[in-house]
Amino acid sequence: MNKLYWLDQIKLQDRAKVGDKAFYLSKIIQHGYPVMPGFVVSAEILRQFLENLSSSESLVADLPHSSLHLDVTNWRQLQQVASRLRQEILTATVTQEWVSTIFQAAREWQTSCLILRPSLAVSTATPGINNNISGLLESVFCQCEPEAIARALKRTWSQIFRARSLLYWQHSGINLQQINLAVLVQPVENAIASGSLTANSSGWQIEATWGLGIAIALGEVQPDVYYIQPETGVVLEQQLGNKMLAYGVDDAASGTVSQPVPNSVLIPDRNCLITYLLPEAQQKQYSLQEEYLQQIISLGTQLVSELGKTFTIKWTITQQTTSDKLYITQVSPSQSIPHSHFIRGLGAAGGRVVATALVINPQQKPEQLPKGVILVVPTITPDWLPLLQQVGGIITEQGGLTSHAAILARELGITAVVNATSATTLIQTGERLLLDGDRGEVYRIKGDSKEEMDKEREENLLSSHHLNPKAPHASVTSHLPMIATQLLVNLSQSTLIEQVQNLPVDGVGLLRSELMVLNILNGQHPNSWILSGRQAELLELWSEQIMQFAHAFAPRPVFYRSLDWRSPDLPSLSDSLQSSPQSMLGERGTFSYLQNPAVFELELKALGSVQQAGYTNVNLLLPFVRTVEEFVFCRRKVEQAFLTEVVEFELWMMAEVPSVLFLLPEYVIAGVAGISIGTNDLTQLLLGVDREQGQLAKVFNERHPAVMGAIAQLIQMAKSADIPCSICGQAPALYPEIIDKLVEWGITSISVEPEAIERTYQAIARAEQRLILAAARRRLH
Repeated sequence: MNKLYWLDQIKLQDRAKVGDKAFYLSKIIQHGYPVMPGFVVSAEILRQFLENLSSSESLVADLPHSSLHLDVTNWRQLQQVASRLRQEILTATVTQEWVSTIFQAAREWQTSCLILRPSLAVSTATPGINNNISGLLESVFCQCEPEAIARALKRTWSQIFRARSLLYWQHSGINLQQINLAVLVQPVENAIASGSLTANSSGWQIEATWGLGIAIALGEVQPDVYYIQPETGVVLEQQLGNKMLAYGVDDAASGTVSQPVPNSVLIPDRNCLITYLLPEAQQKQYSLQEEYLQQIISLGTQLVSELGKTFTIKWTITQQTTSDKLYITQVSPSQSIPHSHFIRGLGAAGGRVVATALVINPQQKPEQLPKGVILVVPTITPDWLPLLQQVGGIITEQGGLTSHAAILARELGITAVVNATSATTLIQTGERLLLDGDRGEVYRIKGDSKEEMDKEREENLLSSHHLNPKAPHASVTSHLPMIATQLLVNLSQSTLIEQVQNLPVDGVGLLRSELMVLNILNGQHPNSWILSGRQAELLELWSEQIMQFAHAFAPRPVFYRSLDWRSPDLPSLSDSLQSSPQSMLGERGTFSYLQNPAVFELELKALGSVQQAGYTNVNLLLPFVRTVEEFVFCRRKVEQAFLTEVVEFELWMMAEVPSVLFLLPEYVIAGVAGISIGTNDLTQLLLGVDREQGQLAKVFNERHPAVMGAIAQLIQMAKSADIPCSICGQAPALYPEIIDKLVEWGITSISVEPEAIERTYQAIARAEQRLILAAARRRLH
């Protein structure tokens, strides 16, 4: 290794060697701004490392000179190639001289923890390539010791061969020879607070949380937000976030002694960090004291002269021996959001997409939609599902985070904002919009310049299902710790099976029949099929749909939830011609089976056909059970369909009607084999709030003490009855911080949407490790 490039010494001619992330930081540190110190392992080192790889594999042998022309539309091939390339890198040996040089340099900081940040430069004239690719290449944490540094370096380098990276390079017309990946190494110190400042000409936004900023990056906290007027620095508005946990440095790794952190646990693959639960009083406080807030605003004002009016910085306030200090950790001189938002709603499904708006009146539902448009409607009902497969984004005026539009968007991986008041009035068909599903904001993009078209192309690439950092991808299963709590997935679309079946899940915890059958009903009610003599045809189609899931996940269990007649899903036959919506408390759940058993009986026959085909992994989950009598009726129907003759078959029920808190022992006596807690309905019924009403979003709180108390009681009652207890509502996916409590109380399994699998897996692992650590401490003391 010739040398390391220290941030305060990088020159203009070094830019291609150190990458843009490091170059921009060096620019402002050399102008006297408070930047976290660091040095760069140049892109040349990666090139030498790849050239020294010895492998008989043809894919690897030509690195780094290979252009890797593979068919990225073949997702399975893409995964296999990416996995093989990364494995070669992760198992190779890093030159000892390089590791020693990095270690000796890092020791100057006297820190126990390092962060390795990918710093990319692309040597290409291809327009529209933004080298600060958010979410594509991630930072890696490690202990400040040689072996850990070598592993972290390889993990950082290997990211350019992840499936989503290979997809991006090919879509952008970039060969591997054009990629210069350097690694910025910086110390990690305990922080009072961390966050970001995003500035543009229309307004500034500051986000903040307690501890290190990784909590925001992983989506595990909802940060505090401050809206600032750029000209005056005045705080126009501030919103308290939801911050149940924080991250810090593991002082035990360095042998130093600091204030003990209760309920803390080491992070898998980030073993120099700990995460810990914040005291309730601290959760209710803003993480930025007034003096720190003013420091950040002042810093932003100064940076305008250096970076212009549009930029983003990430910052941290570290705990120093004498006094605390504000540091800049990252800087991006420009953002692809060219204007301030003009509509704000609730971010229902993450990602960003730029596309043309299509405003539609729901009474004039079209037969098909143009591909890639941003659909703008007052509300979405599940019968729109076949139309949504091709859209690029969704904006609805109504609905909350657990509305049908939100659930559909998350499952399909479509960026969505709900509860966007007056969206159909403010937006016109044909306008180009940038839709930000993470922030819940809609931006209007003006002009049709080449620069704007390039931005649109990049935004859509980064927000596609395979590139969305929140979407499942090939690297999910890498470096995951073992967990004891079962992790299941919520599904309804067979088109997603191939993407999901290889994720680290133990089965399907909720197969939503209402959404599944919409693909085969052709807009007709199932009763219409039966009354018109097409029962056999419908039975065959229904069986085939269920069988696809049974086959893909066997021998893992699939919990098929039978139809729940609820508005606006599938109306009852008597209401199908009425224009007024059916009540959420109307003829739904198992009550509808008593009123009209024909369709339920057809479902049971379909399950029987699946069993007869040799699949024994499908169980039945009954929805919205109001009374023990309803359950007994359904159990008898199940027995008459001979489903119970397969010994593996289990009959479960949803625990979502609050009466189950009093009746569960009776349900168990009646034959319930397990329960799955539906937090969406349980919350709305306990709090008296319709979850479809976005304006009541602050009242619809799945973390309300009454809801959390009910969940705790159900888990305890299930344990006492010796039956499993799962949870399949949206709460764990939307608020991963509650997973700590679920695991502590003894939940058997947690089922979430595909996009939440990775963060839920990590949250379960941390929760389990925290419990193990707490038990070990109790034994020691």
